[in-house]
Amino acid sequence: MSETTDAGLPEEQPEERQPAGPAETSPEIERAAALIGAMREQIQRAVIGQDAVVDQVLTGLLAGGHVLLEGVPGLGKTLLVLALARTFRGKFARIQFTPDLMPSDVTGHAMYDVDTGKFRIRRGPAFTNLLLADEINRAPAKTQAALLEVMQEARITIEGEGIDLDAPFMTLATQNPIEQEGTYPLPEAQLDRFLLKVRIDYPGEDEEVELVRQVSKGRTAGLLDVDAVEAVASPAEIAEMQEICTRVTLVDSVVSYAVRVARETRVGGGIDVGAGPRGALALIRAARARALMAGRGFVMPDDVKDVSLAALRHRVAIAPELELEGRTTDDVLQAVLARVEAPRT
Repeated sequence: MSETTDAGLPEEQPEERQPAGPAETSPEIERAAALIGAMREQIQRAVIGQDAVVDQVLTGLLAGGHVLLEGVPGLGKTLLVLALARTFRGKFARIQFTPDLMPSDVTGHAMYDVDTGKFRIRRGPAFTNLLLADEINRAPAKTQAALLEVMQEARITIEGEGIDLDAPFMTLATQNPIEQEGTYPLPEAQLDRFLLKVRIDYPGEDEEVELVRQVSKGRTAGLLDVDAVEAVASPAEIAEMQEICTRVTLVDSVVSYAVRVARETRVGGGIDVGAGPRGALALIRAARARALMAGRGFVMPDDVKDVSLAALRHRVAIAPELELEGRTTDDVLQAVLARVEAPRT
């Protein structure tokens, strides 16, 4: 109950102050932000335009998650992953998924060595730092499941022998949103294993002109050229940045906000299937990475907003009537963000 002055008017109360937040930066935060900025600059030497896509892929790398890249062929998805691997001297492997691809083609298998009379393990392409799973929806469910198990555990078991993958390990899977004939769409439970779903659109006109000009300069058009990309980090430094990312400070109000956004997808109109608890976890992991990229040691509500579409668009299914109206998943998620009030921190 407020006190009153002699004049009978309520006494003015001091303004309530928010508790002091964590320090905005530290030497390790600054160093990590500078390193990721240098990686971004190097990638942009090979990948023209698509700046938002580059940032989202770097967000997935920092958060230690896997990324699903969706876009029509010819938009530079393979070039992007090659350039990323080159920035930190990472090992790179690419698998073209086809209907006859077997799980052992991904993980490897045991083979008999006639010289020694013993079985030895032949390691598959999954033993790498960056694995490009090209057109993942063209492989049968058994092969998809084998890859998703590797993604979840960062470990491969062959003939009873478990082998840990070298850190960092990240899968970037692509799928073509146009051609669906002869494909095996990933079930929602398996899509949930990807931290982010990144959509790649056509470049702007100026960017496309520059792209054609660069590719046509005295060399074979269509060649994946990453010669201009220099290594600015090492796999060990990437693993260290991922560990720093887990220490980016979270206040309760931001955690609550991420949970409320995820829960709103389950009760809001127009959504048949909402995001589960893994959706809120994805928001927090990606938001921490976004804060680190900005050189901050703590997460802001805007970080959660910035990653919401990429973190949730593959975890929800909108109602068929909205699809008939031409509405997209991103449209519905934008409406969700508009309904959930962000905290003032």
